[in-house]
Amino acid sequence: MGTRPAAQALPPADRRTGRPVGGRDGGPRWPFASGRTSPYVGPPIDRPLSPPHRNRPIGSPHRTSPDRARAAHFNALTDPYRGPQPWRSTTQLLGTAAAFFASWYLAFRALEVHYLLTLLLALPTSGFLLRLFMIQHDCGHGSFFRSRRTADIVGHWIGVLTLIPYHYWRRTHAHHHAHNGDLERRGFGDVVTLTVDEYLERSPRGRLAYRIYRHPAVLFGIGPLWHFVLKQRYPREVPRSWTQAWRSIWLTNLCLVGVVGAMLLLVGWERLLLVHTPVLVVTCSVGVWLFYVQHQFEDTYWERPPDWDYFDAALKGSSHLALPKPLQWITASIGLHHVHHLCARIPNYRLQECMDSSPELQEPRTLRIRDTWALTRLNLWCERDERMIGFAEAERRGLERERDTATRARAA
Repeated sequence: MGTRPAAQALPPADRRTGRPVGGRDGGPRWPFASGRTSPYVGPPIDRPLSPPHRNRPIGSPHRTSPDRARAAHFNALTDPYRGPQPWRSTTQLLGTAAAFFASWYLAFRALEVHYLLTLLLALPTSGFLLRLFMIQHDCGHGSFFRSRRTADIVGHWIGVLTLIPYHYWRRTHAHHHAHNGDLERRGFGDVVTLTVDEYLERSPRGRLAYRIYRHPAVLFGIGPLWHFVLKQRYPREVPRSWTQAWRSIWLTNLCLVGVVGAMLLLVGWERLLLVHTPVLVVTCSVGVWLFYVQHQFEDTYWERPPDWDYFDAALKGSSHLALPKPLQWITASIGLHHVHHLCARIPNYRLQECMDSSPELQEPRTLRIRDTWALTRLNLWCERDERMIGFAEAERRGLERERDTATRARAA
């Protein structure tokens, strides 16, 4: 039996379980396969995950025989760009961190001139903080450093700045990658999205609650601050069995107490709030907006098992947000989200190269900033039409359904 080319080789697998073995050298592990998260937590391109089941706990593995030909095809497209280039990762980290701290210090000193200048400087400061989060994101996927220990240390300390416990976020984000577009595994690590039928089955109070949740003022205003500043301090939905995630949560909280305490002694609570509050507001809001437009568009991808497919979810359920080059740089190319979901092991600084190398990767839905506001009016997934629709259309369909039911009842 001949050997496969290196670019198409599947990782070695255990004959009894079918699980890939090894890790850093033997290929990526399955997410959650051993009850804890591998350093390389995106779902492996080599073997798409099998359809999930409702009665399985969050994070449980499920697998099926992969479409080996399709997997090999996408391996061939992405393998040349996988893995970190240490010198690029190091310079990106040091340059971004230096720019963030310098910009924050300038915003602080601007208080001596005028607060409007501080607010103006909060914009680039927020941009550099967002870029630091993208580096934390790549550390979680194992695409930024070859050493897991280095990635964990860098990811943790960036998490203190971004208020996001590293190991907790890494595990929930792995769930998002493993189940993106799967109607049976929604609501954990993503924006809550109901189907039309689920919405219409809710009580008036339940519909109102969902409408409030999906309102732009909540999604991009109040919600991000609540999620990152408060909820991340004690995320109650995290199972107690996730011991590494809970250690990360409490360690991040402890570090935050130390950092905030030191800043209070250095600059005082009033000036700290005046400088850092607008930075947090902008960073949190823009971060959630980016995540929202990457998956919430009209012809996105949602399916139920057994029709759900990992590759279709990556290419059809993730957008290409075409940003101006300066914004693409500050967001670390996260707008090329379909490529990222296809292979999370590609570092941010190689996503553009990967997309440019293949016409197939240039086909998915392309959005521009001017297109994104209209997406906030798409709130529900219509399984019949396979598209996102708004509340008004859903309510109209609900009334039509009630009239049809009443007509059939009278006829009977």
